[in-house]
Amino acid sequence: MKVYLKEKKGQNIMEVTNHFVLGKASSANWPISDTEASDRHFRIEKRGEKYFLKDLQSERGTFLNGASIIEAVLNDGDEIIVGNSCFIFTSTLFAQTKKLKSKNTYYQKTLDKLYDYAKTDYPILITGPSGSGKEVVANTIHDSSERSAKPFIAVNCSALNANLIESELFGHTKGSFTGATQDRKGAFEAANNGTLFLDEIGDLPLELQAKLLRALENSEIRPVGSDSTKKINVRVISATHSTLKKKVIEGQFREDLYFRLNVLNIKTLPLKKRLEDFEEILYSFCKQMRVSFSFKAIKKLKTHDWQGNIRELKNVVARASAVYRGLIVSEDQVDDLLDSLPSNFANTESGKPNLLGYKIKDLEKEAITQSLLENHGHQVRVADALGMPKSTLCDRIKKYRINIKELVYN
Repeated sequence: MKVYLKEKKGQNIMEVTNHFVLGKASSANWPISDTEASDRHFRIEKRGEKYFLKDLQSERGTFLNGASIIEAVLNDGDEIIVGNSCFIFTSTLFAQTKKLKSKNTYYQKTLDKLYDYAKTDYPILITGPSGSGKEVVANTIHDSSERSAKPFIAVNCSALNANLIESELFGHTKGSFTGATQDRKGAFEAANNGTLFLDEIGDLPLELQAKLLRALENSEIRPVGSDSTKKINVRVISATHSTLKKKVIEGQFREDLYFRLNVLNIKTLPLKKRLEDFEEILYSFCKQMRVSFSFKAIKKLKTHDWQGNIRELKNVVARASAVYRGLIVSEDQVDDLLDSLPSNFANTESGKPNLLGYKIKDLEKEAITQSLLENHGHQVRVADALGMPKSTLCDRIKKYRINIKELVYN
């Protein structure tokens, strides 16, 4: 039986031989250009009927399904991460997308729509509370579509500098503004022939909404400072935690843009309304971060309000991994991990909420520090592992005065 290694976000695919080496070296069976890869990064070798993945003492490490490995058995569909690159080990020529499933009957009907929507190029609007998995849904649609071999570019509209957001979306030309030292592609051009995911679209400044509408209607963009337009072929998926209809009524969001984006609609559920999936989601995070919870601890976790949804749950598991790595978290230890407001939470005289206790801050700093060590200072992977935007991670690193070079390389 033949087996293959396939780029998760690309068209490249290669048959795996009995002794297969991947790395930057031209002599490797698969030479890659990833700057964070070693010359000979890992080897796949067949022993009997099984295939084994072996790290070749690489500088940054080899990760199998999110866990750093020295040597491990490979199974069909496993993901192998090298630096910024991700590969899928598969026995089929084209790896199948892992389908999203839910034990909640209502939500499963919603998830079933994803694969029908993926067959089209219509714009999709995903609504739902923050942390409920909107980007995961968007990624699944992309991976299940004919555009899966092309880029998936995600842009958080609420996290962008208001002065630079137009450049981030449409690109700019050299000299178009102070600091523009060279031409730069924007998100639309980077996602050409693929999918552009516009998260928190409701926070897009009103003055830019007209330009976004024009780009969608004409399938063309005009980079900042340019006199000419560029044709683009992009499938747009947008998402918001807010009610866009209300923003339209209040004059904060263009009605024509709302209807342009909301051709197909998906609504994600808050974690509290799909507790049937709680254990499975928890176990997936525990497996990645190598920590366990006792039965009573899990029962207690399920009574939490989970205002931050799946993202908050991932943060809790990350804290547990930092403090109780390799142990079983007990019921009594759960409270120290939860990022919850006190039951008598009330506004202060200033009208602002009380601050969280210092224990949460200590745990968060420890979780970030531990994840930085495990990921060799790679902030993109750390942000993903901890379930927070990279911009938030950078703020936390500054806040806690974490010296990455001293931490990782000394």
